[in-house]
Amino acid sequence: MICIGYTFIMNKTNFSTLSLSDEMLHNLNELGYKEMTPVQAQALPLVLDNIDIIAQAKTGSGKTAAFGIGLLTKLQVKKFRVQSLIMCPTRELADQVAKELRRLARGTHNIKILTLCGGSAFGPQLGSLRHGAHIVVGTPGRIHEHLKKGSLNLENMDTLVLDEADRMLDMGFIEEIEQVISYAPPERQTLLFSATFPDEILGLSSSIQNDAVSVKTISNESANKIAEHFYGTDADNKLNTLVNILGKYEPETTIVFSNTKIECQEIASSLRKRDIDALAIHGDLEQYERNDVLVQFSNRSCSVLIATDVAARGLDIKDLEMVVNYDLPHDEATYTHRIGRTGRAGKEGIAFTFFTNNQLRHADEYKNDTRIFDESNSLKDLKGFSIKPPNVTLVIEGGKKDKMRPGDILGALTGDAGLDGSAIGKIDIYERQSYVAIARKSILEAHKQLQNGKIKGKKFSVWILE
Repeated sequence: MICIGYTFIMNKTNFSTLSLSDEMLHNLNELGYKEMTPVQAQALPLVLDNIDIIAQAKTGSGKTAAFGIGLLTKLQVKKFRVQSLIMCPTRELADQVAKELRRLARGTHNIKILTLCGGSAFGPQLGSLRHGAHIVVGTPGRIHEHLKKGSLNLENMDTLVLDEADRMLDMGFIEEIEQVISYAPPERQTLLFSATFPDEILGLSSSIQNDAVSVKTISNESANKIAEHFYGTDADNKLNTLVNILGKYEPETTIVFSNTKIECQEIASSLRKRDIDALAIHGDLEQYERNDVLVQFSNRSCSVLIATDVAARGLDIKDLEMVVNYDLPHDEATYTHRIGRTGRAGKEGIAFTFFTNNQLRHADEYKNDTRIFDESNSLKDLKGFSIKPPNVTLVIEGGKKDKMRPGDILGALTGDAGLDGSAIGKIDIYERQSYVAIARKSILEAHKQLQNGKIKGKKFSVWILE
C-alpha cells in the first residue's frame, strides 16, 4: 500500500531540529551542510521514524544524505553485521554513494562501508565480506551473486535503499532486485528513490514497501503542460512543414502520428533522406521488426518515430518532447490521447497538428483560447541540418535462454571494456537477443570490446543496430 496522497510539510530546515547526535551535527557543519535541501527536509524525519518512503529525487538534490544520515544514525556500530543495503544502477553511482556515506560517517569510528559491483574482481570482495561490514552499497546483479554463494548475509539488515530505482528498471534489473529482496527480512524499512514515478515504480513500491509515504519536492505540477499549435498547409507541403518544425525545435524525441501505414513508411524514408533519424511502426511489421523499432525509440537510439494509432497502443516513452499530428485526427478524443503522451510529470511538451484547406471546417472545431493557429508559410524554411539520437543500440545474440542478465552485460562493458557507466543506457533482454543503448561517442569502442571479449565467459555475436 502506498500513501500517495499523504501531505507532508516541513518548514524547519536546520539539521539541529532533528534527533541527531552531537557528533553527526558537528560533522555536518564541518562538511558545509548548513540547511536541509527540500528532499532532506521532507524525507529525513520519516527515515528517522522508520517509515517507508517513495521519494522523487534527482541527482544533485541531496538524496544520498537524505537516506544516509538516517541509516547512519540508526546504525549499531558494535553489531558488526550488515544492517543497511543500498542498491544502485551503476558502479559509478555505487562508488559515489559509498564515498558520500564515508564522509557522513566521519564523526563515528569503526563504521565499515563495502561496495559490491559487477565489473570488479569477485575474489577481493569475498575477502572483504569475510571481515564483515555495516553497510553494503552495490549493483543488483553482483549483490545477488554474493547472496546465492552465501558470502553475503542479510539476516540483520533493517534498512533497504533503492537509489535511482527508475534507472535500475530501465536497465532491466527488476528480476535481480526481486531476487535480492527475497533474501531480506520482511520486517525492515524500505526507502525507494526515483527521478520519476512511472507505473512500474509504483507497482514495485506496492510489492516491497509497507504503507510507504510519497515524498515529492516538486509542488504545483500540472499533469500535462502542452503548448498546442495548429498549422494550415497544402497536402504536398506537409513534409516540409514537419522538417521546418523539427529544425526549429530540435527535439530528442518526437512521435509523428499518421493515419495510414503507407504514409508512415513514406514519411520515415523521406526524413532519413534529409539526414533526420526516423523509424516507422505500423501493423505490417513483423514482431522482430516492431521490437527493433520500439527498443531503439525507447532507449534514445531513434529520434523520430512515425506511427499509426493502433501501432502506438501501449507505447509509453518517458520525457517525450514533441507530438506531431501529420493528419488532423478524426475526433477530439483521439487528439487528446495522442498529445497526452508529452508534457508529463511536470515537464513541458509541445504538440503540432497539420490541416489542409479541405479540412478547415473540421479544424475550426479544435479552436479554443489556448491553441495557436497559423499558416505553415510562417515557419522559416530550414535546410542543411541533421537530427541524430544521443545513443546507438548494440544487439547481442544472447538472451534469457542463455541466462543473460543486465548485470552480465553491464559488467562486461564497465569491467573488461572499461566503459564509464554513464555511457550505458537502457538494457532490454528478450528470449534470444539482448539490446543495450550506448552513447554515440562510445559505440565503436563498445562494439569492438564485446566482439573481442566475452560475457559470462562466453563469446556472443554482437552488431550495431542501424
